[in-house]
Amino acid sequence: MEKRGLCWSIGAMLVLATAVKAEDLVKESLASLPPETIRMEYSSPAKLRRLPNYVSLRQRYVGPQLRILEERFAELGVRESDIDEVVLGWQGGGEQMELEGLVTGRFSPKDIADRAEARGLSPSTVGEVPAYCLGPETGSTCVVVVSDALGAFGPLSALGTMMAARDGQAPSLASNERFVKLVGEARGPAPIWGVAVGNSVADWFKAYLPSQGNLQLDWARAFQSVEALAYSVETAEKVRLEAKMDCATPEAAQSMRQVFEGLKLFQQLAWQNQYPNRPNPFESVEIGLEGRRVLLKLTTGYSELESAPALGTPSN
Repeated sequence: MEKRGLCWSIGAMLVLATAVKAEDLVKESLASLPPETIRMEYSSPAKLRRLPNYVSLRQRYVGPQLRILEERFAELGVRESDIDEVVLGWQGGGEQMELEGLVTGRFSPKDIADRAEARGLSPSTVGEVPAYCLGPETGSTCVVVVSDALGAFGPLSALGTMMAARDGQAPSLASNERFVKLVGEARGPAPIWGVAVGNSVADWFKAYLPSQGNLQLDWARAFQSVEALAYSVETAEKVRLEAKMDCATPEAAQSMRQVFEGLKLFQQLAWQNQYPNRPNPFESVEIGLEGRRVLLKLTTGYSELESAPALGTPSN
């Protein structure tokens, strides 16, 4: 399974709000996130919780940073089952990428305030609403209740920018026509989908390709011709990942396809050497080419994912 999507989508089910439709949450996110956003992901935890392997998969694929976040939000009484939808946005690149986003679900602002007070968490104020900031380990990630139907999270400065954008006092991602168009092409009924542009494409693959082992690759250079990535993860009888990468030219797309053929071979050899008696859940990767677009498809079973060593689990 596309581990990147599963890791972030499951790990991010830790913040606050009440229910609105998915398309409304995406619209709210475009109106709230800054125009410098280079990566965005939508997920529906409500749909993912229907998976028979959900609990074990969630335990395996949540990264350390999100585990810390989960613990901190649990201190506020926010349960994983309270969250229905999540939109995550990233700025920056590499280890400096800044995570923020919006969520929908069910929560009690009064209970959260009472829990925070009981634990000595003094709220800050962002846009005339309280923001609860949770520990230095998470980079002081903060949570605010935007309205009765929406919550937001991120560093305090990022939340201030988001609130200003919602009030029309700062530009938002909705003003980035290229990104908005990419989101429009990527969004659909899948419980997980996302987009990335520029150097965040290389960061995405670097963090989540399985079985990297001792692979020596200049990721930024290898992906420098990729202008945009759009992906989706369907979860029916099996997990189905589809990813589309738009390159600068058809020649660049051909070179990118060769890179993926090499990565596929490396992964298969590494898996065979390390786990010769285990099925490789990434064996069925298909690599295609359409003009300047490279296509990736992967279909795998839940049991294969569940038993696979988490070699590609990201560190954040």
